[in-house]
Amino acid sequence: MCQPIGVIFRRELYSYFSTPIAYVFIVIFLFISGIFSFYLGNFFSRGQADLQPFFMFHPWLYLFLIPALSMRLWAEERKSGSIELLLTLPITVTTAVLGKFLAAWAFTAIALLLTFPMWITVNILGNPDNMVIFAGYLGSLLMAGAFLAIGSCLSAITKNQVIAFIITLVVCLAFILSGFPLVLDFFSSWAPAVIVNTISSFSFLTHFDGITKGVIDIRNLIYFASLIAFWLFATVALLEMKKAD
Repeated sequence: MCQPIGVIFRRELYSYFSTPIAYVFIVIFLFISGIFSFYLGNFFSRGQADLQPFFMFHPWLYLFLIPALSMRLWAEERKSGSIELLLTLPITVTTAVLGKFLAAWAFTAIALLLTFPMWITVNILGNPDNMVIFAGYLGSLLMAGAFLAIGSCLSAITKNQVIAFIITLVVCLAFILSGFPLVLDFFSSWAPAVIVNTISSFSFLTHFDGITKGVIDIRNLIYFASLIAFWLFATVALLEMKKAD
């Protein structure tokens, strides 16, 4: 299966850079990351050599940018009719889903990697804990994968990319807000503690914040891995249903 996945992966990754999509996405990501970190995050005035102001805005950046990236994964294939051709090739649906997902994830990793000047900057200005920064990048990449997996699944249910974008944004927002005190306070007023804790455990922020502090808890890694696996499995199931029609 690895070779067919590699073929799909290279085809999809090349398709990003053969159009302006890749360059627009990367420029917007780098520009907004810089604005949020240096101005809203008070990068210099904090007087601390770390990248916490950089990472704290990633969930909100991904909330809009990742759905914009993932909405084309399957919606475009369905609209153009090329999905029928793809599903008739001598590859499994699982292979196609993994190949397209990994290409989108690799593309996101490239965009994230291009923020390395910020890492260099904090090392020039001070003496940061680079293992904490590395953990932050790892957490950001895992969270991006979770966003993409959700977007992949929701892109498979419609031919309209705009609808795929909106639905993905709403679902991902729910995963973010489930850890907010306002939401938890609402449930804690009438629900048992076990339900409140369960709702909190589904939040991207709950797990991402822990990693960005340098605590690479296996439970956080399992959370993101499980979330990615679940939504990719759902994507395969939806496409198998489409293939059977």
